[in-house]
Amino acid sequence: MAYIKFKELTKYFDFKKEITDKDDLPDYTKEYVLNGEKIILAYKNSKDYVLFTDYKIILFDRDPMAVYYKKIHVIPYVSISTHAINFKPGKVELLFSFDSGYQLHLNFIDMNHDKKENLKRVFNIMMKVKL
Repeated sequence: MAYIKFKELTKYFDFKKEITDKDDLPDYTKEYVLNGEKIILAYKNSKDYVLFTDYKIILFDRDPMAVYYKKIHVIPYVSISTHAINFKPGKVELLFSFDSGYQLHLNFIDMNHDKKENLKRVFNIMMKVKL
């Protein structure tokens, strides 16, 4: 008997709005941040959230059509096998490959110089934790 192993294709997310006040985050997002862990940066789009802490990425993938569907990815920086950051005019892309082979693309749009520097700072934290 033969079968094909299912592997989810690369997932893409586009984020536009930075959340500067952590009190503006929904309570359910804060439940995944451990005691002593610091939220460095948070973004949202119309349905999804991403939090960058000093140890991991927490990604909330919600489907507005399916009311009860919410997929939560908790990605420790140490599980990232390769990562890249692409700077484009008005846009930043974070590209990840994980030890499991799963790939993730986080796109940040409407970015000015200061916002790009914030993402670069988070990217540097990821590299330090990985080493």
